[in-house]
Amino acid sequence: MLTVDQVNLRYGQSQILWNMNLTVRRGSCTCLMGRNGVGKTTTLRAIMGLAPTFGGQVRFNGANLLKQPAHQRARIGIGYVPQGREIFPQLTVRENLQVGLGIRPNGLEAVPERIFELFPILKQFLHRRGGDLSGGQQQQLAIGRALVLEPELLILDEPNEGIQPNIVREIGDIIIRLNREIGLTVLLVEQKLPFARRLGTDFAIMEKGRTVATGTMPELTDEVV
Repeated sequence: MLTVDQVNLRYGQSQILWNMNLTVRRGSCTCLMGRNGVGKTTTLRAIMGLAPTFGGQVRFNGANLLKQPAHQRARIGIGYVPQGREIFPQLTVRENLQVGLGIRPNGLEAVPERIFELFPILKQFLHRRGGDLSGGQQQQLAIGRALVLEPELLILDEPNEGIQPNIVREIGDIIIRLNREIGLTVLLVEQKLPFARRLGTDFAIMEKGRTVATGTMPELTDEVV
């Protein structure tokens, strides 16, 4: 479904990605792993068109994305939950969810009811400002906002960062449900091995801006780690 092929990326004079390769199979939950600073978030930003790349290709369902702006990548079926959530704190929960409706190809004007089935707390707090929610509730809102697009691929950047343990378990359960029951393909940046092993079907490990190991999750042995 998604292929990153020989992609390079610089911030100023610093090169962050070096011939980066990554493959996400349709229907998989692929965990992109590695220490802090190896380029995981930058890889996601390159996929979404939020960071400039040179060389290589990013292909989604066979189409090269590199010349397409970020909003067009969302329109063709990629939902993105960035690190730190980046909800709109002054907008209500309803307004945050409605942000994505404008780029849906079918012109739907209402938030899909499935969002509230997955995250009942969002329906309860529809009129509360996003900035007044707890960290875990904000993460649920950020995921819900991405799911409003009804994407084919959901990309999540460390969804557990700063979240209380009971909500971490809940978010993990929802990602499993989306992937295994609904069939949504997931690309997940994660550093916690138990969480990755619980959710993931595939893995890729990065080191110094490039992929150094890939495989199915049963192949993620202690020796590989």
